[in-house]
Amino acid sequence: MRSRFLHPVGFTLIEILVGVVIVGLLAAVALPSYQFAVRKVKRAEGRAALFKLMQQQEQLYSQRMTYLAFSSASTDPDQRRFVWFSAEAAASSAYELDAQPCAGHRISECVMLRARPGTDKVNTGFSDTQCGTLRLDSLGHKEADGRDCW
Repeated sequence: MRSRFLHPVGFTLIEILVGVVIVGLLAAVALPSYQFAVRKVKRAEGRAALFKLMQQQEQLYSQRMTYLAFSSASTDPDQRRFVWFSAEAAASSAYELDAQPCAGHRISECVMLRARPGTDKVNTGFSDTQCGTLRLDSLGHKEADGRDCW
């Protein structure tokens, strides 16, 4: 009968350290790609929320011949019917949404919708330094603080 102590089973410290180094290198390479993909998905969430809000604003305009400004601080019941966050709940949303008159126009002529990333009322852990605030107005203009965001 052979002794197990003559032929030990398992990994040496060197083998374990090599494995840890390889996993660390793979994580270091994969993490930036993962973070970029997450930002892209969150940005798409913000754009989709702006398009949905613009549809609601256009429906309101067809009924009342005016748009409606709103924000997360709105208390008016008419303004509260617009959702001010981009996902299912404020805490999990990447963007805080609001509406205001376009520069140089009255609210009855043009509305500017904004999606601001990671404010204190939504997920503060999200930031998008590449694009920043996304904007969509009722004249069809799409803008952002950065380039290649739409």
